[in-house]
Amino acid sequence: MENALILIVEDEPEIAEILEAYFVREGFRTVSAGDGPTGLAHHLRLKPDLVILDVKLPGLDGYEVLATVRRRGDTPVIMVTALAEDLDKLLALRVGADDYVVKPFNPLEVVARAKAVLRRTTGSGTRRTLRVGPLHIDPEAYAATVEGQQETTVLELTRTEFRLLAHMAASPGRVFERSELIDACLPESEAMDRTVDSHVSKLRRKLAAAGADGVLTGVRGVGYKLSGSHA
Repeated sequence: MENALILIVEDEPEIAEILEAYFVREGFRTVSAGDGPTGLAHHLRLKPDLVILDVKLPGLDGYEVLATVRRRGDTPVIMVTALAEDLDKLLALRVGADDYVVKPFNPLEVVARAKAVLRRTTGSGTRRTLRVGPLHIDPEAYAATVEGQQETTVLELTRTEFRLLAHMAASPGRVFERSELIDACLPESEAMDRTVDSHVSKLRRKLAAAGADGVLTGVRGVGYKLSGSHA
């Protein structure tokens, strides 16, 4: 949990500043957003370890933001709201929230709950896996499998192929430019665009052979994307 990045999506600046101060005091890094679209942009670009998400937000409300975050992956989310009715709590949990805090709250309680959620989702004995369609990726174990109707196939990937797959799986549906993939997955090399194309081509053949044809696709003139739909 040390140095984990907390994204605070809250439209009341005073509350956001208080939460930031308490999280920073406990050794966390923070970034804030005052509306739903900005929060989603930060989530996509910065890949925070946990999101503190207000329900009532301009642009997109917290439930809409939460639904999008869940489509992208399994980032832990704690909902914060002034609505204490059980119906609202059930809705948040059903959409996929990991916890729920009602205003007015004690900032120390929010930090404590965040620590508990992080321990539960990333602590010892628990591995975070990335799931995109039939793909299951364990970044810690450098393991990737394709789940079929009859069997699960283990992908035999090179280190670079695994890096490319895991990096794109963290943001399903997003189109990655070749230069971005080089920076993220081949930082120590003098790789060029055609080098990425070669690695991706081999990766696509392995995915197709395992039954995940069409999950990794190219976008002409831009780069590549990983999505849950496949042929």
